[in-house]
Amino acid sequence: MNEAIELLQRGGWLMPPIILVSVAALAFFLERLWSLQRNKILPPRFLEVVSRLLTEHRWADAEALCHQNDSPVASVLEAGIRYAGRERDLIKDVMEEAGRQQVYRMERFSGALGSIATVAPLMGLLGTVVGMIRMFQRVVSSADAGASMVNVGLLAEGIWSALMTTAAGLTVAIPTYLAYRFILSRIDRYIVEIEDVALRALELLTAEDEGPTASPRGFTGASKAAMASRASKAPKTSKKTKASSGSGAESSAPDDGITEPEAVAT
Repeated sequence: MNEAIELLQRGGWLMPPIILVSVAALAFFLERLWSLQRNKILPPRFLEVVSRLLTEHRWADAEALCHQNDSPVASVLEAGIRYAGRERDLIKDVMEEAGRQQVYRMERFSGALGSIATVAPLMGLLGTVVGMIRMFQRVVSSADAGASMVNVGLLAEGIWSALMTTAAGLTVAIPTYLAYRFILSRIDRYIVEIEDVALRALELLTAEDEGPTASPRGFTGASKAAMASRASKAPKTSKKTKASSGSGAESSAPDDGITEPEAVAT
């Protein structure tokens, strides 16, 4: 404990601010980890129920369910459900606008993490520059006092103390930057999954005369399919494979329906 206090004192007046920003970075990171839990962004039970309601064209019940849920995906779906049965472009625009608002919410405090990761090493560098200036001032003062030779021990001690703030700044900046990138990667993954859920919901909400020819599927589990399709491009299939898959498509196609409770409270 005494050694830590001594190191802080040697680091100079910029050491306490560096410690404060490190505590702030930790607080922001923990808050984002708590807020960006998967059950709070893409609650599976909510997606299961709202998928059945949309498939049955129970717009009022689906909108009420979305209104009761405070997840980002619920807000995006609620915006589209308000215009159910209208033009596809209109529903898509309002869902995109709601999505941009939810992305802003999910990115809250992430900018602060990035700023701390950038500023912390600069604060350490500033402390080092200030320490070096003070050290050379002492050297000049000792020379003016008539000292024939510069005290090498004093010079080394001054440099060592000045470099303390740079080391402290880098110690804060490196893990903070890693945490910042981790949070952004999680947000990007959620954005892709929410987009896929919204596109599947758009098929259910679009007017019949503008909708796709294929029957729409429920979007429970759509996020996994979206991530798989974006992760790699499908290779070209041989004629033999196409023929075998075409003959058994009807029997081997996965059932995307969802098992729902018999009644939903409205």
